[in-house]
Amino acid sequence: MRAFLSWPIHLLKAYRQSIAYLPSLLALAYAFLSLIALLLPISDDRLPTLLTMLGLEAPEDTLPLLVALLGGMISLMVFSFSMVMSVLSQAGGQFSHKLVFGLISERPHQWVLGHYLGTILFILMLMMVPNVADGQATWRSLAIYLACAMVIHCLALFVYFIHKASQSIQIDAVVTDLHQSTLASMQVLQSQQQGQEWRILAVAASSGHRHYPVHARRAGYLQNADLSALAALAHRVDGVVHLHFRFGDYVVKGLPILSLEAASPPEASWCDEVRATLTYVEGESITEHHVFGLTQLMEVAVKALSPGINDPGTARLCLHRLTDLLGRRLEWQPCNSLFDRDGTCRLTWKVEDFESLLYRLFQPILRYGREDLSIGLGVLKALKTLSLFAEEKDLETLQAHADRVVETLSQAADHPLDRRFVSARLDDGIHRLTLPRVLPGRQDT
Repeated sequence: MRAFLSWPIHLLKAYRQSIAYLPSLLALAYAFLSLIALLLPISDDRLPTLLTMLGLEAPEDTLPLLVALLGGMISLMVFSFSMVMSVLSQAGGQFSHKLVFGLISERPHQWVLGHYLGTILFILMLMMVPNVADGQATWRSLAIYLACAMVIHCLALFVYFIHKASQSIQIDAVVTDLHQSTLASMQVLQSQQQGQEWRILAVAASSGHRHYPVHARRAGYLQNADLSALAALAHRVDGVVHLHFRFGDYVVKGLPILSLEAASPPEASWCDEVRATLTYVEGESITEHHVFGLTQLMEVAVKALSPGINDPGTARLCLHRLTDLLGRRLEWQPCNSLFDRDGTCRLTWKVEDFESLLYRLFQPILRYGREDLSIGLGVLKALKTLSLFAEEKDLETLQAHADRVVETLSQAADHPLDRRFVSARLDDGIHRLTLPRVLPGRQDT
């Protein structure tokens, strides 16, 4: 029953995250306005004199004007979105193809598309009912004036749309948007995990009961889950639910995605309710999982370091944003278990630790930028900054990465001038790492 009721909720959530959400709402609003203009006419004697003076003598003869407005709006919409798709395809080649859908689905772009579609729909409705009853010419004239005002409004939106589209593909705007979206996702998760029931377990305690697996019924990206609902389901059968995947993983059909640790096996209906709490989202949703924002920043940096683009400045810009996000990640560690009111663990899940996250983000940048000394120094500077926020365990991880960066710099610096430049910046600044004052001798491999 719960699975059946959750289906409309998931459908509504998918609709709200789609490109068609705002355009469809605005189109419905314009359609409702056109119905008011056509089905609820007001006679001229009930309108103020000033409005009746603006009325057209023969509103039914304005069909050529409406045809011209409609053709112009269709041309405007086609030109706008052919232009933006061309620009975004170029941006996908320069940054990352994962960003293209996010740029075209931005709320301002959806608002513009909604006004375009709504204006076209409003004009079409006026053209479908060209005849005007006697004594209602002013009311139809006002609707025609409104259609002209809508077209003028869309022309202003066209200028705004071009400006917004051109701004959205600039690297500063792309990186800033990724940074803000990731930070907002982290803050939402942090606010959700408030209270004593959310805890961090190094090793999940075992009750000694048997583990009963629950298999996936479909393939896709498991981005999130209703953890509170899962804990309540585990409490109902007096067991513990263990998730065997990390949020954001791709699972195949039939994979044991979780298990129930209990005295008796669960019923089929209980398993269906558990599956209904899982959130499948195609692609990488930063809103659902903040790690995707970090990896997309890394991918933009790696793409910028490719020989075809060769833009180390963009890579350094991404490094700055990653440093800020990882610093906030060091100050707060996500929980991996949920307890009930009695203090009994009811749910555990996997959380990627800082060591794994640091390797996934920094090593690809260091690998693809190993020939550029500025990239190596940028990674080293990021590690120095992170060392000021790290505890002892994480400090050891940062030290190991710093040693590798120093080794990479030693291999890349051939000329004595390069080695002198790098050596002057190895131990520079405030940090907690152990770094040499002079770049070690190059080791031939």
